[in-house]
Amino acid sequence: MDTASASIYSPARLSKMTPQLTLAVLVGASIMWGLSWLPLKNLNQLGIEGVPLTFIAYGAVAVILTPVLFAQRARWRGEGRWLLLIALLGGYANLAFTTAMVYGEVVRVMVLFYLLPIWGVLGGRIFLGERIDAARLLAVGLAIVGAILILGGFESLNGRASWSDLLAISAGLTFAGNNLVFRARQSAPVPAKVSAMLIGCFVLAGALMLVQIQPWPSASSTTFGYAALYGIAFILLATAGTQWGVTHMDAGRASIIIILELVTAVISALLIGGESMSFMEASGGVLILAAAVIEARRESASPGGPAAVKIS
Repeated sequence: MDTASASIYSPARLSKMTPQLTLAVLVGASIMWGLSWLPLKNLNQLGIEGVPLTFIAYGAVAVILTPVLFAQRARWRGEGRWLLLIALLGGYANLAFTTAMVYGEVVRVMVLFYLLPIWGVLGGRIFLGERIDAARLLAVGLAIVGAILILGGFESLNGRASWSDLLAISAGLTFAGNNLVFRARQSAPVPAKVSAMLIGCFVLAGALMLVQIQPWPSASSTTFGYAALYGIAFILLATAGTQWGVTHMDAGRASIIIILELVTAVISALLIGGESMSFMEASGGVLILAAAVIEARRESASPGGPAAVKIS
């Protein structure tokens, strides 16, 4: 491709040509993430437990992405140890989040996962030397108070949190670490980093299956097909949509739109899933949402460029 053709198809020019398309794709991907609990819950009801479900869904994704990772090996050569770290952090985050979503309350899992401002701010300061100003301190404070309210007030300090709550929190923590590595290793191509993250989840789930953490499901072949379809239709397509959006849109604006995932999950769980929130839980959710918005508005000023991809 000559220089003139390359300029025509450059990301910046495409972004100017199709701002409405970029917005639509990112909004659509965020809504898909927010609704991902529906197929997860339904597949679990059909007889597939959380870890086998993750293994099958991400296995379907790994079949598609492994050739991509292999084809780009010349571009990420020398970054192998960082891709391995992404596979561990991002892979665990996906596995923990999926398992928590299968067994926990959707609203609690989503909101507790979105304690990302706490982990992102602290990790950015410790590992990337990012400045913590008053706005970021406010975001961290709001997120902490919100988490305490959701977990049952100060009684949560005495161990009221459930195991699915802890999984959701750990998923947010490790995903924040994954984001830090994404931002720090700009030399590694984004498709390779995304592939490592999703393939890593498949490998970790496979390791847990080898030690028989959960039994292999005795579901029908059709159900297995649905699980693989979930991996391709939700995980892979929504990841591609999110990556398109954050690549072709201002990072701060993209980060705000991605929060639609949280809003979609909460509203759909309340309206469709029959879940409910107490006044204390709702208040905590509002505080965490406010913290996420405050931190997202600062993304355009961060040294890492585009926001990292979301997980299912």
